[in-house]
Amino acid sequence: MSQSKNSSKLVAFALAAVGLLVLPLLLQATGSNSWVRIVDVALLYVMLALGLNIVVGYAGLLDLGFIAFFAVGAYLYSLLASSHLTENFPAVAAMFPNGIHISFWIVIFLAAILAGMTGLLLGYPVLKLRGDYLAIVTLGFGEIVRIFMLNLDRPINLTNGPKGIAGVDAVKVLGHDMAQRLTVSLGDWSYTFESVTLYYYLILCFVVLTVIVAYRMGNSRIGRAWMAIREDEIAAKAMGINTRNLKLAAFGSSATFGGIAGVLFASLMRGVYPESFVLMESVMIVAMVVLGGLGHIPGVILGALLLAGLPELLRHLAGPLHHATDGRLAPEILRQLLIALAMIVVMLLRPRGLWPAPEHGKSLSK
Repeated sequence: MSQSKNSSKLVAFALAAVGLLVLPLLLQATGSNSWVRIVDVALLYVMLALGLNIVVGYAGLLDLGFIAFFAVGAYLYSLLASSHLTENFPAVAAMFPNGIHISFWIVIFLAAILAGMTGLLLGYPVLKLRGDYLAIVTLGFGEIVRIFMLNLDRPINLTNGPKGIAGVDAVKVLGHDMAQRLTVSLGDWSYTFESVTLYYYLILCFVVLTVIVAYRMGNSRIGRAWMAIREDEIAAKAMGINTRNLKLAAFGSSATFGGIAGVLFASLMRGVYPESFVLMESVMIVAMVVLGGLGHIPGVILGALLLAGLPELLRHLAGPLHHATDGRLAPEILRQLLIALAMIVVMLLRPRGLWPAPEHGKSLSK
C-alpha cells in the first residue's frame, strides 16, 4: 500500500515538473509575453507567501509589515546594480567611474543578510506582543519603511523618492544577459526564449529552493517548536522551549525570503518604485497564506497562485460589468469587489483554507 502511494506521488511530482517546464513555452507560443510576465509575478508572490508562512503559519505571529522586507531587497539591488548612486554622489562616482554594477549573485546574498537583520530588529521589540497588538506594530513598521523610501530623496537623494530607481541591471547567467533573448540551435532546429521566459525559469529555481527549505524547516525541531508556540505559547514555555529566540528566528528566516524575492522583483522589473510596497500588498500576502491554508505549504502555494492570477482573470469580467453599470463603477473597483466576494465565498465554504494542513492525530490513527 505504501509503495503504491509513493509511486503515485512520484508520478504526480513528475507531471507537475513537466507542466512547470512547459508552461512558459505554451504561453509564449500565444504571441504575447504578458501572460508569462503575470506567471513570473505570481511565482514571486508564491515565494513571499512561503516566507510569510513561517511567521504566520508556523509560529502563529500575525505580521502585516512583511512587504517591508521585500522593499529592502528590491532597493538594495536597485542601488548596487544601477547608476543611481554614481549620478547623485560624486565620491561614489570617483570610486566607480563606470557605475556600481555589482553581480546579482552577490547582492542576493547581501539582501538575504540585510533583510534577515531587519527582521530581527523588528522581532526584538515585539516579542511580548500578541494578536491585534502585534499586527498593529508590524503594520506600522511596514508603513515606516515605505514612507522612508518615499521621502529619502532630500536632502540626500538616496532612493529618488516617488520617481523610484530605473535602469537596474538584469541578471547575467553564464555570461548571458537575461534582458536579451536567447536562441538555442540544434542542427536545423532552433528556438528563441524571450526574456520573461528566462526569468520564469530563474524565479522557478528560487521558488523550488524556497519550498525545500520551508518544508525542511517545518519538519525540523525548530519548526515543531514554532507550531507549539502557535498552539499555546504558555504551554510551550512550560515545556522548556525558548520562545524568545524561536520568535526571533521566525522573523529573521521569514524576512530573508522576502529580501531575496525583492532582489528578483527589482531585476525582473528593471527598476523599483514605492507604490509597489503599499499596505495592501502586505494584506494580500497574508490573505494568500490564510486562504490557502495556514502552515501547509501546498495550500500556501495554491492560495498565492490564485490571488496573484485572479485579478488578471477578473479583468475580463470587469469590463462588461463596467458597461452594464453605465460607467458608474470603474473597472479597477469592480475587480477589487469581485476579488473580495470570491474570498468571502471561499472562506465561508472552506474556513480552514482551500488546502488545509492535515488535522492533528490523523497520521497517528492511520
